[in-house]
Amino acid sequence: MKWEKFKPPEPDDPMCCCECDVDQHGCCCDCEDLDEACSRWLKGEPQKPDCVLPVFGALMDRLRVKLLAGDGRVEISTVPALVLLPVLLRLAALHFLLGLVVLTILPGLVLWYYYATHRKKGRTLFFLSLALFSLAYMYFLFVTEILPRGDVTHVQLVTVTTGVILTLISLVRTKRAPGFVPLAQTDIRATSPVLNRPSDKQASALNETDQSETPANPVEQRTQSPAVKRTRCSLCRAVRPPRAGHCRICGKCVRRLDHHCIWINSCVGQANHRNFLLTLLLFLLTSLYGISLVLRSVCPRQSLLTALFYCPGVYSQYSSALCFTCAWYSCIVTGGLLHLLVLQVVNISYNVTEREAQLALRKRNGQSRLWGLVVDTSHTHGFWQNWAEFLTMAEATDRPSSALADLV
Repeated sequence: MKWEKFKPPEPDDPMCCCECDVDQHGCCCDCEDLDEACSRWLKGEPQKPDCVLPVFGALMDRLRVKLLAGDGRVEISTVPALVLLPVLLRLAALHFLLGLVVLTILPGLVLWYYYATHRKKGRTLFFLSLALFSLAYMYFLFVTEILPRGDVTHVQLVTVTTGVILTLISLVRTKRAPGFVPLAQTDIRATSPVLNRPSDKQASALNETDQSETPANPVEQRTQSPAVKRTRCSLCRAVRPPRAGHCRICGKCVRRLDHHCIWINSCVGQANHRNFLLTLLLFLLTSLYGISLVLRSVCPRQSLLTALFYCPGVYSQYSSALCFTCAWYSCIVTGGLLHLLVLQVVNISYNVTEREAQLALRKRNGQSRLWGLVVDTSHTHGFWQNWAEFLTMAEATDRPSSALADLV
């Protein structure tokens, strides 16, 4: 009967935290977990450990501030980076022990937030906002605290400014298009994101074991080259070329998928892998040059390596202590990104992506090389040939997005 469509839900029905009946993207969480967690909270019972993270992710997804006009929203996950970073750094500049505690806890908090949101497989602007605000805040302190001391020449200021601008330009180019595999019109009409969206466990199993690839239909196989083996993704139904992979966070297949980078909030694939590597290189060079200028200004009597570990009298003046603390914070960030750059260079040298390395480790069909830094697969053609293939690989055919909303 028609009146049953408007019948109110039964008391035992699990409530939905994400308005999946009206949301065009479908259900974004496990509503049964949220229902059980709320019931336990009302009854005063302890929460299950496996329900805490889904409930936390659902609340963070719904706690978004609406803009004054339009349907766009500002995620609340951008607020902690804008507020906590300057507060913690200025607190760490008060005393040496406070600086040691803050600079030890801050990376731990970032890692905890990463693992707390990683299980949800959702997109968050926390890491991108933290990276951008860290770069902007370090440059702001460089101009307001180091430049007035008179130890930095105009050429050095122009060099740092140019490095920051080039890093931002390369970041924008990296985020424009990772190389998504386009869907055919028949696939778009046949695929519904609300009805056919798989659960996290199903998507994880399909992606990890690489069972999400099904052969294309006979018509598509006849139109393809015999040397190129294409498969159909059972998650998004896209006919994808070899070495393409499905990103569970973006919900699309990407050509030559390397990984989904949380720091740029985008996938790294065939179309933007070179720009991603260039962004890392520009950021590291600018950061190392800026750290050297700060240490030479704050500790002029010490060498660069010595000043980083021993700078007498630096905490006697708050401005010097703040610059010294920010130099240490920049060193921690630079060290993490340097490790990422080394992994990228080694993987490219062996012509293997991060996704292929993880799959080879799970299937145990790859050989670990260089003390576990890289997993050697069957794609290598020699050092020079691998780099030549990486530098000359064709761009993806999808048009880069120019909308501001798509760049974040």
